[in-house]
Amino acid sequence: MTNLQQRTAGGVDYELTRRRVKNINLRIRPNGTVAVSAPLHTPLAVVDDFVAGRAGWIEKAKAETLHRAQQAAQQPLPDAAEALAAFEQMSELVFPLFAGVLGGQKPVLKVRSMKSRWGVCRPAQRTITLALQLYNQPKAAQIYVVVHEYCHFLVPNHSPAFWAEVEKILPDWKARRRLLRQ
Repeated sequence: MTNLQQRTAGGVDYELTRRRVKNINLRIRPNGTVAVSAPLHTPLAVVDDFVAGRAGWIEKAKAETLHRAQQAAQQPLPDAAEALAAFEQMSELVFPLFAGVLGGQKPVLKVRSMKSRWGVCRPAQRTITLALQLYNQPKAAQIYVVVHEYCHFLVPNHSPAFWAEVEKILPDWKARRRLLRQ
């Protein structure tokens, strides 16, 4: 059960969706709009206070989102075949670390344009899909994403056990991840 409301709080226009969630969640969409999801019975005043209390952060995040969109527009997307070939070379380096858990069978690697993720692993289908946009990122960041997705064959979520697996392979994973956020 969800319902949608347009609201303003602290000078921030936002779209409120009521959902069966435990916490109030706030997101800045790629187009700069603000989306908030809140538990079904949370009073509107509480949601408005939540948004108003984060107005400064929201404005900064919207500016950063706009900046990223401008940068992305300046960097043309590579040819999908070229990006796939580059990512397959990285996969060749990473695969031996996971060959045992994968029964010696490499996962299918795919590339597509994605707006909100760098990669997706589907362990049941034995596939890893990487964002075409990842090709324009530093190599250290690309390797991090490939390793990150492979680690989902070991741990399907982002629990502490998952991050421990990532750290075993890339002790500097946090610095590499920061490269993606710049």
